[in-house]
Amino acid sequence: MTVDIEAANRELAEARTSGKPCAPLRGRLLPEGDVESAYRVQQLQARAWQGRGERRVGAKIGLTSRAAQDSLGVHQPDFGLLTHVMAVGDGVEVPIDRLIQPRVEAEVAFVLGRDLPEERVTTVDLIGAVDHVLPAIEIVDSRIAGWDISIVDTVADNASSGMYVLGSTPRRLADVDLRLAGMVLEHAGEPVSVGAGAACMGSPLNALHWLAGTLARAGDPLRAGDVVLSGSLGPVVPVVPGGAYEARISGLGSVRTCFSKGLS
Repeated sequence: MTVDIEAANRELAEARTSGKPCAPLRGRLLPEGDVESAYRVQQLQARAWQGRGERRVGAKIGLTSRAAQDSLGVHQPDFGLLTHVMAVGDGVEVPIDRLIQPRVEAEVAFVLGRDLPEERVTTVDLIGAVDHVLPAIEIVDSRIAGWDISIVDTVADNASSGMYVLGSTPRRLADVDLRLAGMVLEHAGEPVSVGAGAACMGSPLNALHWLAGTLARAGDPLRAGDVVLSGSLGPVVPVVPGGAYEARISGLGSVRTCFSKGLS
């Protein structure tokens, strides 16, 4: 089939603008399994955002659990870019009409104090580069109708990015065992997702290791000041209009987000 990077980019951009999702891209505009072309679509979107004044502030990692990978029939994570307009304050209400079909998941956020330019990064390099860690909620979204996605669809769609919320209690990496950190995500005070750091590629630090090497090989390494979202520590949860969510991660503290009931 013919690969149409430009058409895929246009459809995703239109979906973001209109709030109306598009049909899956795979098998129609992008070949099944063609992750390289999907990242080219992602890069086109990133250039358009930068042209509008959006500033890159980091990256997010996706497909970090075995269950998520199995659901898409892959054995690899993926990544997307974060910009400053995706950031939401802890506890600040999110206008739900800014999103199409949002879901929430609890994650670890790494904030870097040093660049990570080397392709073969070591664990020592990673530990030295992390300035602090924070609890985070990622608000994922999809411009693909009904979340009918393959890895090609989600990569092209900036790894199904939406918004993200960081907690306000920075912790030193040395003070937290991220692999054993337990997580509970509550809606209206009731647990809706539970997990632990080990669900994220064995440890969120392993996810950061993968991303650092991947971006360095692509010539766009992680830099000091970047925020990196680790990938989910537990099952993702569909957002209820008007809902309020709080994630608590042992050793890191808590972070909250809530959504409006309708049009803002």
